[in-house]
Amino acid sequence: MRPVILIGAGGLAREVVALLEGSADHKPIGLLDDDTALHGKDIAGLPVLGGIDSVREHTDSDILVCTGSGRSRRLIIERLVRLGVDSSRYATVIAPDVRVPSDCAVGSGSILLAGVVLTASVSIGRHAVLMPHAVCTHDDRVGDYATLCAGVTLGGSVEIGDEAYLGMNSAVKQNVRVGTCAVLGMGSVLLADLPADEVWVGNPARAIEYGESRE
Repeated sequence: MRPVILIGAGGLAREVVALLEGSADHKPIGLLDDDTALHGKDIAGLPVLGGIDSVREHTDSDILVCTGSGRSRRLIIERLVRLGVDSSRYATVIAPDVRVPSDCAVGSGSILLAGVVLTASVSIGRHAVLMPHAVCTHDDRVGDYATLCAGVTLGGSVEIGDEAYLGMNSAVKQNVRVGTCAVLGMGSVLLADLPADEVWVGNPARAIEYGESRE
């Protein structure tokens, strides 16, 4: 069993701590967060050991970045690289009820919570987060740092770009692409390619016009 330090002391970290209860692979031993008000406190029964730079004091532990935003995860990983953290130290956490078929792949540092479904030839990138009951069907590709919220459903051969964010219970038609850093609002139904950096909502989903509120 490997000790693991969680980076980020928010809701996702608490979900991961609950997931790892009784795990034979990883034992969480503490959290790191730059919010100094949290230092020395307990979150989900684990101590907040200091800021992110404190990772240098825990060289024998694996690391899991547990922040909800794909952009924040990417920035933290880039910071950890500058701090000398080797990519081999990143834990990958998959709920025990999630089956990963032999023709599917999950990248290092990714988190798959309870009820996630991978059917056939699915590829999940590095440091991606799939919330409970997200469904990826045949030949889907989910990019690095992407976030699929609870209940997201992807048709076959969907491509999700790096850092893309799909809100709760959204659905994507087969053979559709979601661009890098794009956002699909919760409950939305995407029938056409969503360009990079755009925010689409609705059924069918469309781009938010100037002055409309974001999700």
